[in-house]
Formats: sequence, C-alpha cells, structure tokens
Amino acid sequence: MESLTPTFAPELYIPNGVRDVDFYINGLGAVELRRFSNDDGTIHVSELSINGAIFHLHEETRNRASYSPLRHQGSTVTIGLFVKDVDAYVESAVAAGAKVVSPAQDYDYGYRQGEVVDPFGHVWMFESRI
Repeated sequence: MESLTPTFAPELYIPNGVRDVDFYINGLGAVELRRFSNDDGTIHVSELSINGAIFHLHEETRNRASYSPLRHQGSTVTIGLFVKDVDAYVESAVAAGAKVVSPAQDYDYGYRQGEVVDPFGHVWMFESRI
C-alpha cells in the first residue's frame, strides 16, 4: 500500500444560491481549480488553492447537519493559514470585504496573528512565527 502524507482540505459551507466567490481570489490570493455549478449557474462546489493548500466551498445542501456560519451567526471553526506577511493578508482580505476580528499583532508565544471573518462568515487566522 502506498503511503500518503495526510493533508487537510477543509470543506467550507456557503449559503445556497451563491454565484460569486471572488473574495477568496481577490482577498486571499486563492486560485479556483475547479467549479461544479448547478443548472441555474449557482455554485455547488468550488475547489480553491492558496499556495498549494486546497479547500472547498460547498453549498449547504450536501449535508443536513453542516451549515454556512451565516445561518447561525457564528462559526465553530477558525481556519489557520500560515503566511509570510500577516499584515498583507489581513489588509487584502479587508479590502475584498472581510471584517477584522482581531488586528494583526505579535504574541508572547512566538506568533504574529490577525483574524478576519469573510463575507460568508468563515473565520480566518493569518499567522507566522516571529
């Protein structure tokens, strides 16, 4: 059996009826690798990558127990993304429509971190070692 290195590929739920996920492209520098659309042109699944880190956006219909954070005005997960320039990612995300949860700052445990919430309610923490 071939050994496979585990890789996280989170699936983020978005509301049904979404057509535009440009926030991730413009705000986070993601590249859309593939898209599966519904008959009406709305997104069923969008597969994106940020510097090789793959994640999926999926409409809520797939799993009755999985919801877009907007449905409950909150999220149970923070997506940590290690980057070279935390401040640049926070600024870019905000310019594309994110809201700052926690401004970029240095912490005594050796990380610089900044947290934003994206237009679909997902919380992103940009971080780097200092």
